[in-house]
Amino acid sequence: MWDYTDKVLELFYDPKNQGAIEETGEAGVKLATGEVGSIACGDALRLHLKVEVASDKILDARFQTFGCTSAIASSSALTEMVKGLTLDEALQVTNKEIADYLGGLPEAKMHCSVMGQEALEAAIFNYRGIPLAVHNDDDEGVLICSCFGITDTKIRKAVAQNNLFSAEQVTNYVKAGGGCGSCLTKIDDIIREVKQEAAKQNLNSYGAKPTTEIPSSGQQRPLTTVQKIALIQKVLDEEVRPVLIADGGDVELYDVEGDKVKVILQGACGSCSSSTATLKIAIEARLRDRISKEIIVEAV
Repeated sequence: MWDYTDKVLELFYDPKNQGAIEETGEAGVKLATGEVGSIACGDALRLHLKVEVASDKILDARFQTFGCTSAIASSSALTEMVKGLTLDEALQVTNKEIADYLGGLPEAKMHCSVMGQEALEAAIFNYRGIPLAVHNDDDEGVLICSCFGITDTKIRKAVAQNNLFSAEQVTNYVKAGGGCGSCLTKIDDIIREVKQEAAKQNLNSYGAKPTTEIPSSGQQRPLTTVQKIALIQKVLDEEVRPVLIADGGDVELYDVEGDKVKVILQGACGSCSSSTATLKIAIEARLRDRISKEIIVEAV
């Protein structure tokens, strides 16, 4: 049995805003609907919005859901969260915020909060008259999971937004890989690529304003072992660790043997499937750039 919070159970047994919004011809308002999922996949959500045209403010929100306890609770929570928001404000609502509103969801049920976020986006774009093919990047992606019709674009988005590190987590969030399992290797590859891209971006952003001033080798005598260790520790503390900590990980300097730097990956980095990319891109490349091009980083 799933370990649900009291808030999840409350909104399951007594859901708020369930049903549709009827068209009444009221002046100055417009209705919109967003629909995601399918009964064949086990979950489906139809979200209804009532919007004040002049202000773009959501006056009312209701839902119709076919699904489990988490799907109903997430849908109910979403309607409570978006009432009173403008459409632009509502577009900033994330699936994590929906889960947080509920006091958390079992990780295997996080796809229900993702479904809510997607239905909200669909309703708002439908309201604005933007065709599905324009706002839905998934249409341009490569099909990865044929069982649930999930593309690489959707997987990449879930990994980046929710800081996912394993194929099992991806399955929990977007169901990809939860059928025959033949796409799990491809999902692992996508996770690795997303983490590599993020590491490069983080290093580039930090590289624009380096915090560690290291004289060029042409102006200085070769570093002593003590000096090299001190500089390596300084670069790790000031330029590498902040990037890793922001993603739930960390690194500790273990030992230095000549140009071989031994480190201990911690937190999310220690269990990450792309730990090799972290070593080579986030750590080794930075130390080579700031200290010596001969440095090799290894995990112990």
